[in-house]
Parts: sequence; structure tokens; C-alpha cells
Amino acid sequence: MYSSTNNGSESRQPTVIKGGRFQDQRGILRYNNNFTLTDVRRFYTIQNADTTLIRAWQGHRIEQRWFTAIAGGFTIKLIQVDNWDHPSAGLPSQIYHLQADTLDVLHVPPGYVSSIQAIEDHSILLVFADHDLGTQPDNYRFPSDYFYQ
Repeated sequence: MYSSTNNGSESRQPTVIKGGRFQDQRGILRYNNNFTLTDVRRFYTIQNADTTLIRAWQGHRIEQRWFTAIAGGFTIKLIQVDNWDHPSAGLPSQIYHLQADTLDVLHVPPGYVSSIQAIEDHSILLVFADHDLGTQPDNYRFPSDYFYQ
């Protein structure tokens, strides 16, 4: 079973926690039996206005996040920040695709900024966070064109 505390101490790399889908005559069941909510303190949803909008670049030095698409799909780019005051603009990104069909969960450890784009109309992203809102200054934002992507 996935434990965010264990995973966070083993690696500071993003991880996809695979979910699944079952269908029979009764309907569809989407699940993720490998994701536990042990470290989660709060959650919220993101629904972009349309598929051209890109929410970039916001991240956290201390907090970790978990993303899962609950409707539609998303492309999420992650960049591990080298210097929070003046990050290098040419840092490489990692690209992930999440679809609601399987409830895969993308774990983003501390130290990353993200770019989030819906790839289908009416897509909804569910986000879990491991810190209460406003308990510490840990919200970093950079202009959408800051990193060379």
C-alpha cells in the first residue's frame, strides 16, 4: 500500500499511484486501492475555464500535493525548483497525463512547481494537500512564461 510519508522520505521524485476501473451490468466502479489519505489535511478541486487555459507556475517548497482527475483529463507539468528566490529558467519539466477513467493519483513531493491544463472540456481535478491553509508561507508563483517550456 502506498504511504506518502514513506514515499516522501525515499524519493523526492513525483510518483503515479495507479488506480483502476471495473465495469459490469450494474455500471462502472473507479478506484485507487493503493492511495491512502494518511497525510491529507485538506482538499479542493480545480476546473479550468477551457482547454486553452494553463495554470502555471505555482508550487510549494514544504507542502506536498496529490492530483487526480475526477472528470475528463489533464496534462500536468512539474519542475523541481533549484532556487526558490531565483530559479533557473531552463529547468527540465516532467509531463504527466491524468484521466478520470482510472483515478490514477499523481503524488508531487515538496519542491516542485506545476503547470495544469485541462485536455477535455468540463474536466475537474481533485487536489489533496498535507498542510492546513495559511499555516506557513509556502505558496510560490512564477509568471506563466518564466520557465522555458
